[in-house]
Amino acid sequence: MKWRWILVLYFGWLNTQLYGVTVLLDPGHGGSDTGAKMFYSYVDKHGRKRNLHVLEKDLSLIFAKKIQERLKKQGVMVHLSRSYDHEISLDARAELAQKLKADLFISIHMNASTNRTSRGFETFYLDNHNDVAIKKVEDIENVGLTGDQLIIKQIMTDLIVERTVKASKLLAQSVHGSIKKKTNKSFHIKDRGIKPGLFYVLALAKRPGILLEVSFLSNPKELKKVLTAEFQEAYAKAVAEGVISYLRN
Repeated sequence: MKWRWILVLYFGWLNTQLYGVTVLLDPGHGGSDTGAKMFYSYVDKHGRKRNLHVLEKDLSLIFAKKIQERLKKQGVMVHLSRSYDHEISLDARAELAQKLKADLFISIHMNASTNRTSRGFETFYLDNHNDVAIKKVEDIENVGLTGDQLIIKQIMTDLIVERTVKASKLLAQSVHGSIKKKTNKSFHIKDRGIKPGLFYVLALAKRPGILLEVSFLSNPKELKKVLTAEFQEAYAKAVAEGVISYLRN
């Protein structure tokens, strides 16, 4: 009986550590900016063929809401940069993080490639690099910025990287490790690793942050998994557990 009370008090103390913590979840794209888009064909329970138009903006919001629900249960204050389908600029997303005084910023995206065999999940944190493959991802997620804006944001990024890179990398390691544990074996989603990237939405947020690429919508097998409630719940649980682990350490 004594040990039971000790455990109750201990886990109660762990949860009090999370009160007052604010996380901003950022579902990628929105409105006319659909992000990646794919057609998914399937046969329903009545044997009829159906065609589903899958948009990255919709899936990123679904995953964000599920992660939000998981984190809230742990006592974390969680906000969404958008809670419905509308367009929001990279600047506005970052400004919201500052307005809320968010402790962490997590941007959620779906990957896509002209190569339908490309697969896997990956996690990015803000840092400089010279990787050509990563630059291709940056070009997609930084879309909408003009040449002048890119120059200004590049200068700002260099300054912000110095302040946030260590914490962002630790957050990336915690969340990515949790995702790998929950989805790599159960759903056979390839681990593409943790990578540095110059994503301006992370830089302008001016706080520890990561960008998640959940899976490749362009890969038919992965698209089928991503659309299931089982995978969505497992991924959301993994991200939430990774965030909680980071906050407690």
